[in-house]
Amino acid sequence: MVHVAGSTISLWQGDISDLKVDAVVNAANNHLWMGAGVAGALKRRGGACIEEEALVQGPLTVGEAVITTAGTLPAGHVIHAAVMGQDLKTDLAKVREATHNSLSLLVKEGLTSIALPAFGTGVGGVSVPNVALVMVDESTAFLGNCQAKIDVTFALFDTIAYDAFEIALSQRS
Repeated sequence: MVHVAGSTISLWQGDISDLKVDAVVNAANNHLWMGAGVAGALKRRGGACIEEEALVQGPLTVGEAVITTAGTLPAGHVIHAAVMGQDLKTDLAKVREATHNSLSLLVKEGLTSIALPAFGTGVGGVSVPNVALVMVDESTAFLGNCQAKIDVTFALFDTIAYDAFEIALSQRS
């Protein structure tokens, strides 16, 4: 765990749909369809109402984020961060912007705990180590400039992602 200006950044390995936080983040496409990966896990566990509520808020510009209820998930809300367009590809600039906008939306909504997956490392095609560096860097910068106290958890499904984020986080502490 790393402390930044009264906030924390930590790592957790497992299924993001298991976490009881104020908001879990869905690495979404800009039309907010919930297919496979993180979106599929959230929809399976939380119910189709999550996708239904998201769809009426789209399409988004890539990088933007919207919030919905979480259905039957342990989390209170789902933040849908448009990390990619309909082509399902992304890049590190889009990952950075989606990370920033997810955290900004959390603060705007008055929430204080968030779980984020490794954006764009599945169908998005971006390397896990590069995503880890960008997401940790953006989160650290955001928390350093934020008045609110937030608990950020990177929810990483496998050991490869966990290890990459652990290295990125250790470089920031």
